[in-house]
Amino acid sequence: MTLDWTQGALQEGLRLYRSGRFFATHEAWESAWLTAPPPEKLFLQGLIQVTVALHHFHRHNHLGATRLLTAALRKLSTYAPTFATLDVALLCDDIRASLKRLAADPPPTHLAPPRIQMQCL
Repeated sequence: MTLDWTQGALQEGLRLYRSGRFFATHEAWESAWLTAPPPEKLFLQGLIQVTVALHHFHRHNHLGATRLLTAALRKLSTYAPTFATLDVALLCDDIRASLKRLAADPPPTHLAPPRIQMQCL
């Protein structure tokens, strides 16, 4: 299965993610995740965990955000630097930066969403 970010639920989820609607992103991508075969299924699960982590952060649940970002990083870091046309290396670097910010005292009031970008070929 090839993940096509230019149409359907994946495109809609990406649009929602970029507009900061993280729970809606989770809902859009979950429909693709349900039917995806490995290794795309685990990859989508990692992306969904990023979106739910951001939803938790915006609800002031920093522990939930930290746990979900850690789980997402564990999954996504096993993939090649580019997978399904996305820049996984950039995404993982951003997740690591977010985790570092979440560990700070005091915790951040703003957290930039990890970048989910198409890899330039």
